[in-house]
Amino acid sequence: MALLRLAIRATDETASMDIPTFEDVLKAHERIAPYIHRTPVMTSSYLNQLTGAEIFFKCENLQKVGAFKARGASNAVFGLSDEEAKRGVATHSSGNHAGALSFAAALRGIDATVVMPHNAPAAKKAAVRSYGGKIIECEPTQAAREATLEQLVAESGADVVHPYDDPRVIAGQATCVLELHQQCEALDAVVAPIGGGGLISGTCLALSTLAPEIRIYAAEPAAADDAYRSFHAGEIVTRDAQQSVADGLKTNLRPRTWHFVSKFVSDVLLASENEILDAMYLTWERMKIIIEPSSAVPLAVMLKNRQLFEGQRVGIIITGGNVDLKHCPGCK
Repeated sequence: MALLRLAIRATDETASMDIPTFEDVLKAHERIAPYIHRTPVMTSSYLNQLTGAEIFFKCENLQKVGAFKARGASNAVFGLSDEEAKRGVATHSSGNHAGALSFAAALRGIDATVVMPHNAPAAKKAAVRSYGGKIIECEPTQAAREATLEQLVAESGADVVHPYDDPRVIAGQATCVLELHQQCEALDAVVAPIGGGGLISGTCLALSTLAPEIRIYAAEPAAADDAYRSFHAGEIVTRDAQQSVADGLKTNLRPRTWHFVSKFVSDVLLASENEILDAMYLTWERMKIIIEPSSAVPLAVMLKNRQLFEGQRVGIIITGGNVDLKHCPGCK
């Protein structure tokens, strides 16, 4: 299937945009502490043996709403003034950010409206509704999501909390790696999934101050490889209509997230659909925890690139565990 490719140079745009600082990360961590879990770090001797590395899994699948997205959404919602909060919040999302924003809004007692593609996973739509969020469905394209959200905000005046292109969200996501750094000493590398780049940007933001010697690797599905292409082109390359079992990683970078990727990421590593599913089920079987396909991409790329990580201490961020167990990805 032909895919749309568009190259965007981001240097001039980045110069004028709001880039979060490490001070924002510290404020975010304090702000959201009452509303999130400090998630555990787990290990597996079997997976260490397979990869040749000592892996420390930061288990955000055990986070509120089952995903790291609770961090960024909570930081954005609880950072609003009372006057801003009265107008509610809105976003577009195919999954975990939608649930996270609805969760945070419910805690603050304000409205949350989410634009979701009509083919978004039923389990993730149900999560939004369970937290009191309102869903407006649209066609499954980035253009449709953005146009529907723009119309919604024009009518309601709600504060837009973008899933990843938002300094408040990036600072909130950075608190995940802030904790990982506190929980694990002397890491050589951290591997995190990449879609739109909110988490990897937060990872870069935190580690560039705390431990700049730690290498940062972004893990991406080969079927949705816009970040890989961007990294090697030296500019943002977008791909529309990307398809992958890792549904949370099908979005494209923006100038704000490209700012972090281009400056601090050591490499973008790819995994095939089968490699992602194999890593997911391997984690289920060996660690006895449920992770979603997007969360399995870091382990998949480590298994694929053993020589890159062998003998090292590596942190992996397990981003979420929201799987529809009645329709398991890859199950026959």
